[in-house]
Amino acid sequence: MKLGYTIVYVADVPTSIGFFETAFDIPRKFLHESGMYGELDTGETTLSFANHALGKMHFPAGYVAADASALPLGMEVALVTEDVAAAHLKAVAAGASSLCEPESKPWGQVVSYVRCPDGLLVELCTPVSA
Repeated sequence: MKLGYTIVYVADVPTSIGFFETAFDIPRKFLHESGMYGELDTGETTLSFANHALGKMHFPAGYVAADASALPLGMEVALVTEDVAAAHLKAVAAGASSLCEPESKPWGQVVSYVRCPDGLLVELCTPVSA
């Protein structure tokens, strides 16, 4: 078993993908012509977005949309970078909300947190040292 996809349900898939392209320099891998589903080129594990209509098809009893909660959901997407401070500033300039400024952690990482306009919580961090 291996992790293949993380799918985030959002109001507007093209807008969420465009935000990630601008804020994090992650290129678009695929966007369905309907605009209901898209993927970013994030390496072996794909970060995907699907619109709420698809989410409602899969979960007719409903789910908590990330942008519907005043607080971030209890999950995050972590993006690894050598320059957390620059990545944090770029994400905020692109429209993310700063939740935690870059901070050096006792285990050697620099970590910050932003919340994307679609509600997704993103950790920006340096690689973990062995």
